[in-house]
Formats: sequence, structure tokens, C-alpha cells
Amino acid sequence: MKPVIAIVGRPNVGKSTLFNRMTKSRDAIVADFSGLTRDRHYGDGRIGDREFIVIDTGGFEPTCDSGIVKEMAKQTRQAVAEADAVIFVVDIRAGLSAQDHDIAKYLRTVGKTVLLAANKAEGMVESPLLGEFYELGMGEPHPISSAHGQGIRSLTDAVLAGFDFPEEEPEPEEDAPIRLAVAGRPNVGKSTLINTWLGEERLVAFDMPGTTRDAITVPFERNGQKFELIDTAGLRRKGKVFEAIEKFSVVKTLQAIADANVVLLLLDATQGVSEQDAHIAGYILESGRAVVIAVNKWDAVDDYQKQLLQRSIEQRLAFLKFAPVMNISAIKRQGLAPVWKAIADAHASAMRKMPTPVLTRLLLDAIEHQAPKRAGMFRPKMRYAHQGGMNPPIVVIHGNSLDHVSETYKRFLEGRIRDHFKLTGTPLRIEMRSGKNPFDGKD
Repeated sequence: MKPVIAIVGRPNVGKSTLFNRMTKSRDAIVADFSGLTRDRHYGDGRIGDREFIVIDTGGFEPTCDSGIVKEMAKQTRQAVAEADAVIFVVDIRAGLSAQDHDIAKYLRTVGKTVLLAANKAEGMVESPLLGEFYELGMGEPHPISSAHGQGIRSLTDAVLAGFDFPEEEPEPEEDAPIRLAVAGRPNVGKSTLINTWLGEERLVAFDMPGTTRDAITVPFERNGQKFELIDTAGLRRKGKVFEAIEKFSVVKTLQAIADANVVLLLLDATQGVSEQDAHIAGYILESGRAVVIAVNKWDAVDDYQKQLLQRSIEQRLAFLKFAPVMNISAIKRQGLAPVWKAIADAHASAMRKMPTPVLTRLLLDAIEHQAPKRAGMFRPKMRYAHQGGMNPPIVVIHGNSLDHVSETYKRFLEGRIRDHFKLTGTPLRIEMRSGKNPFDGKD
């Protein structure tokens, strides 16, 4: 599981800028006035092979008990509860404040690893102003500048030092169960669908809870195929009866997606495709997971609404056009059998082995059909291709001047590879690797 890091601090100390630095994105809104961030923002970070989840929070005022500030404090407490470690951001130029003391007092009670980051410290690494922050009892302050990117790497290394990361991904076993995550926003019917599955399919084992931050996995079997359902809906066992509680946890969903082979993205036909649906879909694509889209409550909408919904999926989820779309009713148990076939097909596609001779022949045939465009003085020359990974399948193409291959041409190659290997429900990544041309001067 990816470790989760929450960024907390009083308003306007640079938390969102630090979030953007750690995630190498601009996902959190940043502006030069206080109190802008109210909700929690989530993002992926990576240093080398180490991956983690970052939560950005609003300005934290633990002692305030009214209005929007109270709600922001509630959001921050939730983020801290979800996190494995906390970065407490203070402003070295503004100095220590009573609010900083209040936040430190709260953080000492939560039992989490806390690192103190003194922001806006450009040119002040050796400043005596750092000394006053020892009063907080949070250990040695780390001087950083989120705006200029100074000290961010050493801070991130320090916060990740307490976690174990696998050296490399284990090779999948031939008969390993398919790890399936059901993702979607609250109240789309995840719990109903899970309960329906567990009620009607032959159950091999009961729930196996891990640590508090791990998702619960439920092993079960259908028609001889073993699955592990990774819970994102808050599944709990009461005696021998499973109860699913619709309690939405973003962290649990993101971790479950990262840990799965296949993700079933559940949409609500009565609500359409929301911004939150699109965000979850985007995260599935970034994680490289195979995906099947299931539209629940299909029986509850009329023909006109169905047409609007199909158009909405085509437009808002266009980046998942490789994913099959299944229409179901979890509560009426309609359309569930085709979903299982789509899940199995998506998993098979994600784990497909693509021999080097076949890939190279496909590549050369594609070039013969349509060569890549010349870029200035250079025309990209592609020599051969091989498979670089599975789940998602990665095709590595070697040649010369491949930096000039356009995204349009990559999509052209992707389409031919998909058609030949009948890949469905899985993203396909194409990597270009240029090297010295061994044929220079030999034409």
C-alpha cells in the first residue's frame, strides 16, 4: 500500500504550493490570500520507485468551533486520521504564532509521525529564526521553500524514511486470483453490488482484514475463476452476514485502485457523469489499471436519459474509450453476468504476452502503411519493438530520433497493436527509446 502523507498548517503558509511540488502537478488551487483551500485535495507523488499519496488541507484552526473555519478544521482532522505521516508547515518569515502552538498540541495527541517544515526559507537555511520553532516540540525544523523548490527532496526523503517499499514488482503467478476493486463516488450502489455478488456467488473464504489503513480483501470464486475483491465501500462482517457501509474514503479508494489488477468503475445512471467520476477515472488511467465501466440503476432512467448518459460518457470519459461500458441494475441483479466476462477479458488483455517478433512485424507493417512525419531535418527511424511490462501492457520501441514521433502517430501504432492482440479494457503504453544508429553510413 502506498503511504499517505497529510500536509497541515495554519492558513497561508504555503501548503498547497508544497502539495504541488510533491505531486509535480498544479492540482491544488494556489493564490496569495488565506483560507482558499477548504476541502481535502489528493494527489500522487513519486521519488524514484517510491510512490505515495499526498493530502492537501485547508488552513487549520483547531480551537475554532463555528462557521466555515470549523468545517475546514473537520476536513483537516479527517486527513490526519487517514494519513500515515504528517508534514506540519509553518512560515519562517511570519514567525511562531499561537495557532502554530494549538496545531502542535493537537498533533501530539494523534500518534502519527510528524515532520516540521519551515516554509519560505529561501536564503535562510542557517537563519537563527529557525530556533524558535523548537518550542513546538516537533523536533528539528526542515527549512524549505515550496515556491522555489528548495529542500523539498530532503523533506520528502525524511518523511518516507519510516516506510518499507518493495524493491521491485513481484512476477504474477499463473493461477493468481484477479484482484478486483469496485470504485465510484458515494451512493452509486457499490455496497448493493458487492452484497449481491457475495450473496449469489459461491464464497470460498470470509473477509481478511489487514491493518487499519489496508483495504479489506474478500476472496471468492466464480465458475472456477478465483477473485479477490478489494473493498472500497466499507465492507464489514457481522457474524456470517456481510454488511456494506457506504462510507466514502478517498484514500482507501486510491490505494485499492493501485493494488488492483482490474477496477470496476461504477456510475449512477440517474446522476450522470460527475466531476468526481472523471477524477476517479483519471486516477485509474494514471495507475495503468484495467477498467470496466458499469452504469448502475440503468432500469431507473428513460430512453432520453439513456442517450444523454451515453453521450456524457463519450465526452467526459473519452480517455477511457478502450473500456467496455456495461449497463446493470445491482438491486434487480440485471446485467451482472456480462460484467464478469468483461472483467475477465480486461484482465486477460492486461496480462497479455506479446512476442518480440510479432511486435516488430506489426511495427514494420505500420511504418510501411504510414511512415511517421519528418520533424525538421529528422525522420524518426523505428527498428524493433518488445514488451516492457504487463498490467498495463508496455510496448518499447527502439530506433533513432524517436523524440520527434508525434502523439498522433503513437495512437496510430496503439490502434494496430490493440487490433492484433484484441486488447480490451486495458490502457496500453508505448515508450520510445532512441539510441545511436548502428546503420549510419551503411545505406
